[in-house]
Amino acid sequence: MAAGAPHPSAGSDWGKADFEAIYDCPDPRMYFRTLRPLDYQIPHHGQGVFRALTESLQRRRRTGRPPLQVVDLCCSYGVNAALLNHKLNLADLYDRYTDAQETGGLPPARLADEDRAFFDELRRPEAVRTIGIDAARHAVAYAERVGLLDAGFAENLEAAEPTARLRQVLAGTDLITVTGGVGYISATTFRRLLSCTPTAPWIAALVLRTVSYAPVAALLAEAGLVTEQLPARTFRQRRFADLAERRAAFCALQARGLDTTGKESDGFYHADLYLSRPAADVAALPLERLLP
Repeated sequence: MAAGAPHPSAGSDWGKADFEAIYDCPDPRMYFRTLRPLDYQIPHHGQGVFRALTESLQRRRRTGRPPLQVVDLCCSYGVNAALLNHKLNLADLYDRYTDAQETGGLPPARLADEDRAFFDELRRPEAVRTIGIDAARHAVAYAERVGLLDAGFAENLEAAEPTARLRQVLAGTDLITVTGGVGYISATTFRRLLSCTPTAPWIAALVLRTVSYAPVAALLAEAGLVTEQLPARTFRQRRFADLAERRAAFCALQARGLDTTGKESDGFYHADLYLSRPAADVAALPLERLLP
C-alpha cells in the first residue's frame, strides 16, 4: 500500500512484521495508532519528492491540457494523496488520528464526514487529480469518501488484469507513485499498468533496500523508460518492530551485498528512491537538478 503499507494479501513472508490487521479498516485510526510508536515516516519523505515531481511536470504542460494525474499504487487510506494535495504534514495526520478527544470516540461514518470538511479546508490551489489503487477495499472507500482520491480502485493487479473502468482512467496518467509497496507488488503490476497508458508516465518509487528493484527497472526499460537511483541518500521508513524483523532485514541486505552502516544499523528500515522517465526527459532535466 502506499505510504509504505504492504499489500494486504501478501502477508509477511519475507521477514517483515505482520500488520495486516491495520490496512483495511473502515478508517485510518488504527493504522496511525499502530505505526506512530514505530516512527513510520516514509510518507513524509514521499511528500517532498512527489511535490517536486508534480511541480516539474506542471511546468512542462501545454495550456489546455487536462489536469495533471497522479496514480498512487498501494494507496491505502490515501495518505500520500493527503500529503501531496493539502496544506498539512504527516505529523498533522498522526495528531488527528491518535487524539482520543478529537477523533477517538467518533463512529467511522461521522469521522469520514468530518474528515471531508477537514481536508476540503486544507486543499492546496495547485492540487492534482489523484487516483488510488489498492486491494484493501475499505481503505480505498474511505479515501474516496473523504475526497482524498478523485477515483479509487480496490484491485489487486498482481492477481488480475485491470478492469475496463480502471483502464479508461489510467490512460491519462502523468506520474505513478509508490512508497514501500514494491516487494509486495512486482513487475507484474507495473506491466499491467503500462498496458493502459498510451504515453509512458514518470514512475517514482521509494523501495526498501531489502528488496531489489531490478526486475521492475528492466520491465520499464522495455517500455522506453530510463530508471535512475537517487545517489548518496536513503530515506528512513520505520523502526524495526522487533529483533526478528531486524535480523531478517540484515540477512536480506547481506544477501544483496549492501552495507548497513549508517543506514539500517540505526534501527530503521531504509528505502532508495528510483525515478523512471523517458530518455529525452532525463537528458533535458538531470536528476540532481530535479531533486537537489
